[in-house]
Amino acid sequence: MKHFDVVVVGAGSVGLPLSWQLAEKGLNVAVVDEEASWGRGQNRAAIGGVRATHSDAAKIRICLESIEIFSTLQSQYGFDVEWRPGGYLYVAYDAETESQFRSLLEKQKVAGLNIDWVNPDTIGRMAPGILMDDLRGGTFSPNDGYASPLMAGSAFHSLALEAGVSFFFNSRIERIRREGNRVASISVGDEEFAAGLFVNAAGAKAADIAKVAGFDIPVFPDCHEAGVTEPVERFLEPMIVDIRSDAESGNYYFYQASTGQIVFCITPRPQVWGRDKDSTSTFLPLAVRRMLELYPRLRNLRVRRTWRGMYPMTPDGLPIIGYPDSAVNFLQMTGMCGQGFMMGPGLGRIIARTILAGGCHEKPAGATEYGFVFEELSINRNFDHVELLK
Repeated sequence: MKHFDVVVVGAGSVGLPLSWQLAEKGLNVAVVDEEASWGRGQNRAAIGGVRATHSDAAKIRICLESIEIFSTLQSQYGFDVEWRPGGYLYVAYDAETESQFRSLLEKQKVAGLNIDWVNPDTIGRMAPGILMDDLRGGTFSPNDGYASPLMAGSAFHSLALEAGVSFFFNSRIERIRREGNRVASISVGDEEFAAGLFVNAAGAKAADIAKVAGFDIPVFPDCHEAGVTEPVERFLEPMIVDIRSDAESGNYYFYQASTGQIVFCITPRPQVWGRDKDSTSTFLPLAVRRMLELYPRLRNLRVRRTWRGMYPMTPDGLPIIGYPDSAVNFLQMTGMCGQGFMMGPGLGRIIARTILAGGCHEKPAGATEYGFVFEELSINRNFDHVELLK
């Protein structure tokens, strides 16, 4: 039997920064993952966007913490993760979209987001070559940005090791032993891990882990594809997001990475449920059509590769953060809905503070400053929320 203060299941976008934050605060932490190394689940399929521009106040606060961490990894810890604060630009080409964006501005600003409305001329200067016909303006949040998921994952893994985290890879959880309404231990082959607190940060496989523990959580994998072009001379700073939808797709977004490539993604319509990671023949024609309609000057770029990953989706587009009644020491940190990379560092810091302040199943608020995390993103809710900026 191996004994720890905390055992985290999942060495990805959420589990890595959480384990680092917990160990840095003096806890004895283990991370268990069935993959051969860190970040081999959905973390490596992320495109790298990090935004606090959300329509939910809790997610804004979480991602503001993430941005602070990403933006200081090099200056404070010496890790270059190709962080670039290019900002996020949400464009509006119709009255309905403009109205939605403007109505969100006050709520976003109250939550602490640096954001404002920008007119078409300003957008034209920020994104030279963008379609100006019918452009009504948009919202721009200059502190948002993007980073390399591979380099960030390696940084968080190194920081966690330095803080004393023990990693156990190639470790598939076969049994979760419970004593009453508490988890006593988890078993991996012949090894057994005991702890006072367990964390499910298994992303797209989180529902499988919960089921082994004897309860269900509504997290369902949703397939998404992305692509990257050849590198070119820099001409674009912000991540551009178009939330308009058509019969084949929902929102789509793209940005120019620090190394010059255009990285892009699109939301298929209808959603594609499942765990298929194979690229399709339909993604690239669809993504190219929509991107060129918005930004014609991209037409001569050559696509280097495409890939496919999974969004761990919840019914309302908000994460599940909380303790189930049947396992009151098994914290669920999952259902990030494709935003684990941008939420993971901030959420890890907040949850670590909350745990150290006494936050638990009986006292979810923990540190007053961050009590909203459990209140608004709890495991016990009716899932009737509608997320606009997914």
